Amino acid sequence: MVKETVKQLCKQHTELTDQDVQILQEMAFSLQTYADLSDSYMFIDCKLKPSNQAIVVAEAFPVGSTPLYNNSVIGKIVFESFEPGVFYSYRNGKKSIIRQAMTQEGIVVDQTVVPIKNTNHQVIGVLISEKQVVSPTPTGNVQKFSVVTETAEDQMTNSGLGVVSDLLMEMLILTDESNRLVYANPSGLRLISEMSEKDDVLNRDLLELLPFLRTVYEQEDDVFVFELTIQRKNLIVKKIRMREKNKSQETLLIIQDITELRTKEKELMMKSVVIKEIHHRVKNNLQTVASLIRLQMRKGMPAESRSSFEETLNRIYSISSVYEIILTKEHADDDDVNIINLTRKICSTMVLNEYNLKVDLIIEPNNNKIVTTSKKAVSIALIVNELIQNSLKHAFQGKEEGIIDVEFTVENDFVEIHVSDNGVGMKNPQTSLGTEIIHNLVTNDLNGEFLYVPREIGTHAVVNFPVGAEVEIFDE
Repeated sequence: MVKETVKQLCKQHTELTDQDVQILQEMAFSLQTYADLSDSYMFIDCKLKPSNQAIVVAEAFPVGSTPLYNNSVIGKIVFESFEPGVFYSYRNGKKSIIRQAMTQEGIVVDQTVVPIKNTNHQVIGVLISEKQVVSPTPTGNVQKFSVVTETAEDQMTNSGLGVVSDLLMEMLILTDESNRLVYANPSGLRLISEMSEKDDVLNRDLLELLPFLRTVYEQEDDVFVFELTIQRKNLIVKKIRMREKNKSQETLLIIQDITELRTKEKELMMKSVVIKEIHHRVKNNLQTVASLIRLQMRKGMPAESRSSFEETLNRIYSISSVYEIILTKEHADDDDVNIINLTRKICSTMVLNEYNLKVDLIIEPNNNKIVTTSKKAVSIALIVNELIQNSLKHAFQGKEEGIIDVEFTVENDFVEIHVSDNGVGMKNPQTSLGTEIIHNLVTNDLNGEFLYVPREIGTHAVVNFPVGAEVEIFDE
């Protein structure tokens, strides 16, 4: 039953694969054991498609403990504003610990969130452990209060909170059990007066003044978050229903005007579209240049010029590969490139195009994921292209097969790219256009070094450059 519920919710609300869902099902099956062992409330949350919210797909409560939750929360939507730890772990793939976190049910808990990853190290869900925070029992001469006689309005106006609320940009609106307005800070009063076109609003039915809030009030949840657009305003409304002995009391609304934020998001979206279009045009222009070169080659040319044209085509393809990788990304303004994936793409194509030679290509990441900006990625693409091109052109003369090995190592905040082959070797390396390109790019663009390492069989070239703001290393 547990596994079937997870499967049904994931299929309906997420974009997870069957394999990802199976991982979550196995974890959900053992969730009760984890809950009893740690005496914690356990949950599994998954992100909704294509939203910035999540959904609870599994839960387990420790047997014999005082329940934190009166009802099941499976299928309930999770908002980032109330459970930031869930979304932190989702985005960063790291463990999150929040002391005295407030859940959407208004319960104070110690919360630990651990990302759940698939075989490709992608975060597919989060495992949440919650324990209720127990307030220390008052001792000595500390006075005990069992009943709060002040209303929320009195507490807000008579304490320092009233002064603070007057300074907030957020709108605080408080209504009684009949939905009559009993308090609003200056920002809240401005909103009510502006949208209702009435100045005398105190003690009036808020839902008559602002009918669009009826949807928020009709929600049965004690804590509810709702985003709406009204009169060209974008608002996030957080409703907190205050209860005393399970009787409905005041309702507090915290309203945030995010109109400017949404406008900026639209501008960024337009910028993202423009950036993507630029990447498309660069890629298409490179393909046009390559097509013109191929056309010239088909029209006929001296045999000694053909290899130079082929080398130029490979260089163009290497640069174009950078933009192809960027264009596959979800966010167009994310121009970071995984240079190991880039190397695989470039090298594989070059080796496959060698019809008269059988070459075994070996790429060794050594559990490294190396990410650079597109500018540096173009330089690295050209460097790798030249080194592989040299091996294919010169290393295996008189041979029908060979091995090319590309290895990535990281040591002392430096990245090293080793390109070696088992070919005829180079006793006296000669300066050529290719080596000049490599030296210039390594020195000027990567701030690194390039050298050949002596070896008995074949050639071994090494490029090293520092890790920095434009070069990041991750463990795979």
